[in-house]
Amino acid sequence: MLNYRSPRDTVRCIRSLKKQTVIREMEILLVDNKSDDESIGFFRAQFDNDPQVRIIENRQNFGFALGNNLAAINVKGEFLLIMNPDNILPPDALEKMVKVLKSRPDIGIVGPGLIYPDGTLRPSARRFPSMMDLINKRLFPAKWQKNYVYEMNKFAKEEVVTVDWLVGACLMLRTRLFRDLGGFDERYFLFFEDIDLCRRIKNLGLEVAYLPQIKVSDRKARLSGSNLLSLITKKTTRIHLTSAVKYFWKWRTGN
Repeated sequence: MLNYRSPRDTVRCIRSLKKQTVIREMEILLVDNKSDDESIGFFRAQFDNDPQVRIIENRQNFGFALGNNLAAINVKGEFLLIMNPDNILPPDALEKMVKVLKSRPDIGIVGPGLIYPDGTLRPSARRFPSMMDLINKRLFPAKWQKNYVYEMNKFAKEEVVTVDWLVGACLMLRTRLFRDLGGFDERYFLFFEDIDLCRRIKNLGLEVAYLPQIKVSDRKARLSGSNLLSLITKKTTRIHLTSAVKYFWKWRTGN
């Protein structure tokens, strides 16, 4: 788990992990991306004597892709869970995700349904975007935008749904596959690394699977901003667009 200036969310998330039905088979790697706040002291007070939680301090903020890759180097288990610290999992979530991966060798990566605090479903299963999708999203009202998000409600009764890509808030895959792929592409500081990873997995002939019956709580916030004004006022929006340019340039030939 990668933390950057969100110590209380991170602790709540780890407590939900400690309640998993497979907790005895788990290790929890808590990586701080040079938060420069109270995070490390807070974590040491909570987990220094916990043998299942390992705290790793990065010497600088390496971003999402590199930060998670550095954590993955230390993973010993067969399966790797990548998740944001603001997620809370039901106790059987990881057991169910592992079960799907073990029973379906054709599946490369899985992700659960993400539920906002108000009970609405986050559109976390998506089609691969085009550059025009991104432009429409920035320039036009939502009702005018071309929708590259699947109709999520249609998946509610399904156990496994194959999709193009999954939002990287909560993902599980085999550790060996993650390493064989070289992890996340470290050219992305933040954003688009999840799309890129899913695309590389699909290029291997493996499926990306959305598991709607597993419901994980998620916060309702958009780091990247949602309109042209945020390009001027919000640093994360500029990072999002920079990552988008890198993504579309990398995949301009479609492979």
